[in-house]
Amino acid sequence: MIEGKVKKVAGPVVTAKGITGSKMHDIAYVGEEELIGEIIRLEGDTAIVQVYEETAGVKPGDSIVCAERALSVELAPGLIGNTYDGVQRPLEVIEDKTGVFISRGVKANSLDREREWKFLPKVSEGDDVDQGGDLGIVHESKIVDHHVMVPVGVSGKVEEIASEGKYRIEDVIAKVDGTEVRMLREWPVRRARPIQGKKDPTVPLITGQRIFDTFFPIARGGTAAIPGGFGTGKTVAQHQLAKWSDADIVVYVGCGERGNEMAEVLKDFPALEDPKHNVPLMERTILIANTSNMPVAAREASIYTGITIGEYFRDMGYGVALMADSTSRWAEALREISARLEEMPGERGFPAYLGSRLADFYERAGRVTTLSGKEGSVSVVGAVSPGGGDFSEPVTQNTLRITKVFWALDSDLAQRRHFPAINWLDSYSKYIDQLADWYRENVGDVTGLRSRSLELLQREDELQEIVQLVGPDALPESQRLLLECTRMIREDFLQQFAYDDVDTYCSLGKQVKMLELILKFYDVTRELVRSGTGVDRIRQMKVRNDIARMKQLPEDEFKDKSPRIAEMIDGQAEEIREGAAVE
Repeated sequence: MIEGKVKKVAGPVVTAKGITGSKMHDIAYVGEEELIGEIIRLEGDTAIVQVYEETAGVKPGDSIVCAERALSVELAPGLIGNTYDGVQRPLEVIEDKTGVFISRGVKANSLDREREWKFLPKVSEGDDVDQGGDLGIVHESKIVDHHVMVPVGVSGKVEEIASEGKYRIEDVIAKVDGTEVRMLREWPVRRARPIQGKKDPTVPLITGQRIFDTFFPIARGGTAAIPGGFGTGKTVAQHQLAKWSDADIVVYVGCGERGNEMAEVLKDFPALEDPKHNVPLMERTILIANTSNMPVAAREASIYTGITIGEYFRDMGYGVALMADSTSRWAEALREISARLEEMPGERGFPAYLGSRLADFYERAGRVTTLSGKEGSVSVVGAVSPGGGDFSEPVTQNTLRITKVFWALDSDLAQRRHFPAINWLDSYSKYIDQLADWYRENVGDVTGLRSRSLELLQREDELQEIVQLVGPDALPESQRLLLECTRMIREDFLQQFAYDDVDTYCSLGKQVKMLELILKFYDVTRELVRSGTGVDRIRQMKVRNDIARMKQLPEDEFKDKSPRIAEMIDGQAEEIREGAAVE
């Protein structure tokens, strides 16, 4: 420990004297209440400390202690199902100590030191092990096996290994080449965990959301940005991704969002059932809540806390999905701290290093080969909240330079109650070509269906200006039919109701079949129009109602009914031809 004195206080930024020998990013405890902070600048024996709690009452002359260790997270069994603040303090434990309002300086272990976990050894004495390899397994939840790994930097012979039984996380469970190994270990949040190498993003992250999976997919280990103005639905979209993505582990970071939105997550997630395993969703979820009324500096640390926990489970061989809501609030915290440091501001007051900090975060995503040779992944979806929906502002622009999927939320669609309000003309995914083979082998020609649908939607957009001038009835029948079928794509496929028990999740197989049926309807009716049938007659086809109701059908019922819908399209089209022939 290195002791010094507070020299100056400016909001969450404290200047300290006398802590010679401290290092960048070391933890410091400020004042009588020992408020936790982190050293972010060093000049001789002067240190600038970013304090993660409210600094009211801290004054020059107060003591400050440098702990000579970096801001780190605790990693061990007990993470799953827990709710933390931005610096990994367990909020439920703190509530028991202080009530619903967090008191300054409150201390609490991130993980329960007294709880015993059943440890199942996977190696024997005398075995050779390498860093990242499994020593044993703990059943952390009903669906997550926590792999107790050889610590990074440790390898050699297993000299001792605990027998099967119950142990606390601080108990020694193995001895490798003279090093005692416990289930509990720490890792600095600003340092990426090591890997053997990254793999190509050739496997999609299935989300159960039609516009994401079919039109603009994200790969496992990929990065995506979902920017949108107030009320466009970015938080609900991220909730849907967290609830239904086929990731093994979900880390949800509520970074500077309103308390009522985070309260909704805390209320809904424990009640939700995982569709794959029929257990509560919290059995594979970790929540990090740093709401807008919490200390602004801790907001800056929260996304690093989240991604470090994600990397830890990735190293066990799991696929992890991390939701950061929202990186704009994180950037605002960065801007406030930069201003306190009197740094030269960049565009709109953000620091000049905004882009590099965002890149440091997103580049920790990836589908990788771990140190032990397993395959794991961390997929990152970051919400962006541009003021006034202005996508030209610095956070959005810097994010788009880094991420490979852009889900553009549109306020006009939101006002028309079209949700998810993703603009299909502005959005894109750079993973399309890399995922094409996987889609072709597992579900069919998704790329072809997607291309045709987007082409039709693009043509519809080009016709809208004419429609606004002369009305749809003045268009040729072929173009009127196109407008009718693109309306079906928009309303019967792209719209998805998050709060409907059935429509909230749509399997990839159902998505593909739904789009095939809509495009089949277009192809069949286009032939009718070419033979002289009017669009008004086509609108009388009863099968249109069956197509509109497809998304409301449960999976099993849809499998049975989809062949009948295809037959109805052909049958009713034939009836129209026969009627025209009789006339």
